[in-house]
This record gives sequence, C-alpha cells and structure tokens, in this order.
Amino acid sequence: MPRPFERGFVKVCGVTTVSDAKMVASTGASALGLILAASPRRVTIDQAREIALAMEGELLRCAVFRDEEDEFILEHVRALDVDVVQVHGSLNSALVERLRERSLLIVKALDIEGSEFSDFDESSVDAVLIDGPRPGSGVTHSWDRLHERRFSVPVIAAGGLNPTNVADVINATRARGVDCASGVERRLGQKDRDLVEAYVTHAHQAFADCDVS
Repeated sequence: MPRPFERGFVKVCGVTTVSDAKMVASTGASALGLILAASPRRVTIDQAREIALAMEGELLRCAVFRDEEDEFILEHVRALDVDVVQVHGSLNSALVERLRERSLLIVKALDIEGSEFSDFDESSVDAVLIDGPRPGSGVTHSWDRLHERRFSVPVIAAGGLNPTNVADVINATRARGVDCASGVERRLGQKDRDLVEAYVTHAHQAFADCDVS
C-alpha cells in the first residue's frame, strides 16, 4: 500500500470499472478516485463498492464528493471500504470529526480561482487538491496563485493534466502529488492504458528530477 500523499503521489480519478481500476494499479499509480458526485464519471454506490473491494491493499481508494450534504457523504462512506474522502465544497468540523472516527484520510479540493483558496484553514485535513473552477473538465488553468500562499499540508495539483503536461505542472508547482481524470481517457469514463502509463511514468520521472534539483 502506498504511503499517503508522499512526494510522488499520482492519482487517477473517475475510474468506473474494476478492469480499469486493476489497470491503473498495474501502472504504479498511488490512488484512484471514485466519483460519487454529479459527474459524467459518477459511479453508483454498488459500482464503487465493487471497485473498492477489488482494489483493497493495492492502492489508495478515494471517494470523491462535491456539494453533498454531510449525511449523504457519511451514508456512502459507511457503505464503502475506502481510504480517503475528497471533498469539493464546504467542509465543516462536525463532518471532519465523523470521518476521523472512521480513520479516513481527508483531502479538501480548492478552486484556485475562488475565495476559499486564500481563506481555507487546512489544519484539519491531510492534503489539499488545487483544481480549476470546473473539476473533471480537462481545462487547464493558471498556477500563479499557488505561489501566493504556502500550505502546511501536501498539495496535489489537478486541472487539465495529461501525459504531455504533467511534468511541466510538477516543475511549476512543486506539488507533492498530481491528479488526472479526462486526460487519460480514450472515451468518457473509460481509461486508456497507454495514456495512463505515460502519465504515471512522466509524473514519476518529474518527481525524481525535482528531488535531485
């Protein structure tokens, strides 16, 4: 099992099948994301459970939520065997406490163009994921604001990443990890082995080069 959020963390999000999950694990990725929010890559709770069970001990399994009520999130994590909860939208102390009771790691997603990017207190979470205003869209964004503040927890870079630009993003942000969904797909919701392998390989090489420099 990979250590969570160590430098070199590479996540593939929007996995929708067990076969894609196994392929992602075989490439050396650190984590996969199961989207339980409104998204064209959304999986049902039964699909998420099947994937999570199949990948137990292989890599970190992350349940992704966006703008859901606390009880919706808690109901789903009670039904799933996952390691990480990623929250887009509000995250209150009561929800954090309930997730910690289940020994779950917590990632807070922040829109780099939003006010929460500057205001969020990251002390209660394990990592922050810095994304654009349209998660999962494949649209790139500027990283300039990331140089305006330092985070006390690991930063995961996301938003328009793909095999051809992931190394540039790592070099530009010095993030501890990266996350990608549409940039490694052959079609919506279906991952492409060649693209996933290239993304993971280029990311690992860029992290290694950053460590040396």
